[in-house]
Amino acid sequence: MAAADFPAGFTWGASTAAYQIEGAVAEDGRGPSIWDTFSHSPGRTARGESGDVAADHYHRWEEDLDHLAALGVDAYRFSIAWPRTQPSGRGELNGAGLDFYSRLVDGMLERGIRPFATLYHWDLPQPLEDAGGWPERDTALRFEEYAEGLLRRLGDRVHTWITLNEPWCTAFLGYASGVHAPGRTEPAAALAAVHHLNLAHGLAGRVVRAEAPAAQLSVALNFHVLRPASESEADLDAVRRIEALANRSFLGPMLEGAYPADLLEGTAGVTDWHFVRDGDVETAAVPLDALGVNYYATSTVRAWDGESPRSLDDGHRTAGHSPWVGVDDVEFLPQPGPHTAMGWNIDPDGLTDLLTSLHHAYPGLPLVVTENGAAFHDEVAPDGAVHDTDRVHYLAGHVAALQAAIKDGADVRGYFVWSLLDNFEWAWGYDRRFGIIRIDYDTLQRTWKDSAHWYRSLVVGGR
Repeated sequence: MAAADFPAGFTWGASTAAYQIEGAVAEDGRGPSIWDTFSHSPGRTARGESGDVAADHYHRWEEDLDHLAALGVDAYRFSIAWPRTQPSGRGELNGAGLDFYSRLVDGMLERGIRPFATLYHWDLPQPLEDAGGWPERDTALRFEEYAEGLLRRLGDRVHTWITLNEPWCTAFLGYASGVHAPGRTEPAAALAAVHHLNLAHGLAGRVVRAEAPAAQLSVALNFHVLRPASESEADLDAVRRIEALANRSFLGPMLEGAYPADLLEGTAGVTDWHFVRDGDVETAAVPLDALGVNYYATSTVRAWDGESPRSLDDGHRTAGHSPWVGVDDVEFLPQPGPHTAMGWNIDPDGLTDLLTSLHHAYPGLPLVVTENGAAFHDEVAPDGAVHDTDRVHYLAGHVAALQAAIKDGADVRGYFVWSLLDNFEWAWGYDRRFGIIRIDYDTLQRTWKDSAHWYRSLVVGGR
């Protein structure tokens, strides 16, 4: 495969997130985020690790942009840290923080790289969480204000604005199962967070339309590709119920202007959805230029019989707390291998299925794979190289699956590998490496893995 085998204008890129790579958490006016608080709380992250230094991208951004240029990619998807640019989550923006991202964007443009900016990648300012966080409507209103400030400073230079990254994780892992910041385990609050994230997306999207009409608008959703254990009515219904929470809780408001009726009915025992006000879902349905698709693995589910030992192999639970709010009688079955270091199964066909199904469900809406990649236990060879053959095979298989979806008619416009750099992998700390460029966390030296060389060959091939 080579870039020349894909449609003209296809975008090749790489992705990162601010808290995972920037470090410098107390410099130049940056305030604390929920991930600063969570990672410094005992028992929340592996070995108590945090993003305090991470890959030190805040000080090494020029070097990292040079690596991007050497890779030959067209675009870089990065996120803007809300607490760096608006430390209190409200009011005046922090000039030093804005200056950093202005330099970063200019550096991309100087290297011929298109900036894809994500407004929110999980680092809510701690003062907003202290006031209730995403379960509170005011957080969506503050997000609109934050977006306005950023767009007025950077809107003329950013190619694509992505409002939210994986709001499912924000809502259900942050407020239901508690495995992510802020670590709350309140099912009703999780559903309120779902709604206010949808509202925030619509409000910020409309800011993008007003302040930067030439820019592209998107959102990055982590889709759950679900398969039934059998074709029984009960197992098919299990898929439907999980899929309502996993996917349609965001697709409905964002793309159709309505919550699915089965979602509202299935969660009626948890909340009456009183926080949804007239006009909210219409606001959420701001027209998109492309839908961002994050894909890693698949899941197999079945109805639980209520008697046998229950399989809970979804990887998203804390003791006694599930992200699947209102669904207590569905099992997640262990997936056959091979697996990544995260324990996630490797199933490129799932990406083909996802892209083609989205294309059929929303014809006319272009798709961009905004994240795809794998963590493996990389080893440094005696010569200092990292021969990450498993990752090369993973990426090659998924790019081939993407190509198959395009041949089947899916309108896919781009692919962003996750991740450019090894990074702080949330609750896993530094134990899971997703990067195509290795970070030595003692020296912060950057080293291209074999997967980086493979990716460069792909994206420059045929040009």
